[in-house]
Amino acid sequence: MCLVKRLALATAIALGSSLLTFTPSTAVGTLAPYLDQNLQWSTCSFGQCATLRVPLDYSNLDLGDISIAVSRTVHTGSNFQGSIVVNPGGPGSPGLDFASYVAKEIAPAVAKDFDFIGFDPRGVGKSAGVTCMTAKQTAQWLSMDATPDTPAETAALMKSAGKIGQGCLKYSPRVASKVGTPFATQDLDLLRSALHEDKLNWLGFSYGTSLGTSYIQAFPNRVGRFVLDGAVDPALNGMQLSFGQSQGFQQAFQNYSQKCLQQGSCPLGSSRASITARVNSLLARLDTRPLPTKDGTPLTQSLGTSAIFTAMYATDMWELLTSALTTAYQGDGTGLLELSWMGSDQTGPTTFGSNMQSAYYAIDCWDLPATPGVAGLASAAQQWAKNAPIPEMAKSMSWSNAPCSRWFAHDTNPPSAATSSTTAPILIIGTRFDPATPYAWARALHKQLPTSSLLTYGGNGHTAFGGGSTCIDSSVNTYLLTGLMPQSGKACPA
Repeated sequence: MCLVKRLALATAIALGSSLLTFTPSTAVGTLAPYLDQNLQWSTCSFGQCATLRVPLDYSNLDLGDISIAVSRTVHTGSNFQGSIVVNPGGPGSPGLDFASYVAKEIAPAVAKDFDFIGFDPRGVGKSAGVTCMTAKQTAQWLSMDATPDTPAETAALMKSAGKIGQGCLKYSPRVASKVGTPFATQDLDLLRSALHEDKLNWLGFSYGTSLGTSYIQAFPNRVGRFVLDGAVDPALNGMQLSFGQSQGFQQAFQNYSQKCLQQGSCPLGSSRASITARVNSLLARLDTRPLPTKDGTPLTQSLGTSAIFTAMYATDMWELLTSALTTAYQGDGTGLLELSWMGSDQTGPTTFGSNMQSAYYAIDCWDLPATPGVAGLASAAQQWAKNAPIPEMAKSMSWSNAPCSRWFAHDTNPPSAATSSTTAPILIIGTRFDPATPYAWARALHKQLPTSSLLTYGGNGHTAFGGGSTCIDSSVNTYLLTGLMPQSGKACPA
């Protein structure tokens, strides 16, 4: 969880927004009613739930409020140290259930001492969720040709892309332009206040590192223990982010192919070149002849490509991709369709588990400067595909920026390197072969934040904490529990 901007994985994705430098725009005194809130917790399916009231627009309080849905998993011991707010990524991924998940997966000693706080950021899920596409429109968008080869296909793609921003204004006119990262950053500080914490403790993955870095810049004196896993470089614009991800996913697929060969009797081919050639042949076929599936939804080229992207997020899904490709070569696209649906939080032909697809565009396209028009996207697609092992994946990374090229408004602050006067120690984690947030981004953010330490995982997959590395997990758990940072430059083997 962004990658191809048509795909937003429901678990800790990166399709990250640019970090926006800003100064809180409203005097603290005028925010007094919001700062004085006491969260009223009640039992819910996520553990405990409450509602945080925040201004729709911090620069114009007369516009009224919106509600931020918050969840809590309570500490289990007697030595309470405070709360840790968690975010799974996106932008657009719901986070209410993430707190209980983290509390179960984290070291018991940490769970004893800390409450874990989850939330749906504004525009997401239960927090004034924005709608830019109906479920039917979302399914159509995800399945349509994402790498146009003709003027007619290009016109169709750009027309559909333009309708996404128009849909936000049509279906969610009140919040459509109020869901960017700067707004969410100020919401975070109100959440900190409502939790009665002097400082915010943060565990953010992928886009969660963007939101966390934004907070570090806006509220440097209120930074507690911060973990940024799968870091996004705030100095990059939308096309630069997409190009980095394009290279990352190409490398990830080559690593996946090599792993299949090392296990012996790889059903996909006898070499990386032959595996890649078969995938390219399949994608070429899907461009004109979609595969049937047991669901009845045809597997188009875009859905097939999305399935490959999805599987690159976690090595646990590599076997699923091997099985899905094997059956696809036999004429059944069901496995690839299921992987694609997993990545887009799709639960049926025209049903979705959340508003993640709409929220992704609403946040990302507003945060970043406008991306190029048709000529620029086409040129980038051609250049990125030139030396890419799987050209269709590279092309789709460029064309996925089409909605943001026609968005109704953008933040006026351009992407820039992070700067902060915080003295708090910040833990940044980078995975050497992370496809969605390339390792170079973690290194860049580490250089931008002087009080940070960089912890490196030498393996594959998107983000590292909780992924099976005892070395990574113990370093993070120790930091959260005691504040003791690992030595900067520490590397954990795959």
